[in-house]
Amino acid sequence: MAAIARRETEPMSDINITPMIDVMLVLLVMLILTIPTMTHKVAIDLPQPGPRDAPSAAPHRLEIARSGALAWDGRTIGDAELKPLLAGMIGNEDKPVLHMRTDPDARYERFDQILAEVKRANVQRLGFIGDGPLTE
Repeated sequence: MAAIARRETEPMSDINITPMIDVMLVLLVMLILTIPTMTHKVAIDLPQPGPRDAPSAAPHRLEIARSGALAWDGRTIGDAELKPLLAGMIGNEDKPVLHMRTDPDARYERFDQILAEVKRANVQRLGFIGDGPLTE
């Protein structure tokens, strides 16, 4: 039995594996948390390299002023005129583009109404321009 017992002055030759187990558990938790986020994908249609189609006609501009007044290509229009203009844009052009510009001080409710009207008209290519104030 004396051979089995260690003396106090002898150095310990066993490796302490507790820190390695802690590191492995932390890495396992990180792996479990990050894998679900890596598997979710959002499909985005990005432009592909290569020859581009000829540019379509100049985009139409729809502006909403601070007061809620509408302007179509620089010309002031009423609410009743918007729907026929959007329908005409969709029917007459190959790939119509609409650029919307809204005064930052315009009411959000008004912007929402106009955007809903644009969506109902089935406008596929819509862009938002700037954030500066419009001149009335």
